[in-house]
Amino acid sequence: MRIELKGLRFHAFHGVLPQERTVGGDYEVDISVDYADERAVETDNVEDTLNYAELYDIVKEEMAQPSNLLEHVAGRIGKRTLKTFSSVHSVTVAVTKLNPPIGAECKGAKVELRIEN
Repeated sequence: MRIELKGLRFHAFHGVLPQERTVGGDYEVDISVDYADERAVETDNVEDTLNYAELYDIVKEEMAQPSNLLEHVAGRIGKRTLKTFSSVHSVTVAVTKLNPPIGAECKGAKVELRIEN
C-alpha cells in the first residue's frame, strides 16, 4: 500500500542566510509512504490504515523547526514517519524551497530522499 501527500505548502525559516531565518520563505513538501497493511481494503475502517492526517501533522511539526539544510528537514520527516508508524517500510520525502535566494529566476530548489526500514 502507498499513501502520498502532495504539494503541502508551508512558510518556514530554513536556510543558512540570516534573512532566510528572519523573514522565512515558502516551501512545498511531497511525501510518499509505502506500508504493509492492507486490512483497510477489506474492512473500510480508518483504524486499519495509515492515518494521513497524522502524517500531515508530522510534516507540519518538522517544517516548523528551522534547519540550515533541506536535507536535514527531509531526513527528520522521514525518520519520524518510520518511528511513528510501525507498518511503514519506506518513505520518500521531497522538500522544495520556492524562490531560493540564488540570484536567478527559479521555481524551486528541491531535495528528495528515500529511507527504508
